Amino acid sequence: MKTIKDKQLLVGADFAGYPLKEAVVAHLKEKGWEITDVGVRSPEDFDDPEMMFHRVGLRVGAMIAEREFERALVFCGTGMGIHIAASKCPHVHAGVVESVPAALRAITGNGVNVLAMGAFYVAPQMGIDIAEAYLNASLGSGYEWWHNFYEFHKLAIDELEAFDYETYKKNNFKLKYLGNYPLKLEKKPE
Repeated sequence: MKTIKDKQLLVGADFAGYPLKEAVVAHLKEKGWEITDVGVRSPEDFDDPEMMFHRVGLRVGAMIAEREFERALVFCGTGMGIHIAASKCPHVHAGVVESVPAALRAITGNGVNVLAMGAFYVAPQMGIDIAEAYLNASLGSGYEWWHNFYEFHKLAIDELEAFDYETYKKNNFKLKYLGNYPLKLEKKPE
């Protein structure tokens, strides 16, 4: 698997997300990242039917599902469509963000492995800042002071990974728990 630790990242964008993707990728390449791009790579690709947002999202999602990459960044006009498409693939935990705090919580609290941004709403510098925040954090990082924060959120990810709708339905729409970790709001010590 190509990992964040090794500075290897998967990206994909449609025509609307292309300008934001280009700004983010240029920055990451300057920082030494190896980028694999499975979406629009030039304006000539804009009309290619293979580059519709949902098709790019499914390609990215499949590569995450097949464990080829640990994480990906995806871009479309809103971030919504491409993230929905990627989410159709197993093992994909996708989220759409428009701010650095949201990007940090997406990874630190939710273990998002596909982060989507919308070029209609995210300026290039904000996209760069979002990518930096997301790529330099991991599940639980920055919350070591919060009792059971990592365990609680890891359990949620594990239960979502194990989730099977038909089993859930047969169980009268009740989830079979894999465990439990109590969590309460805590104030960060000064």
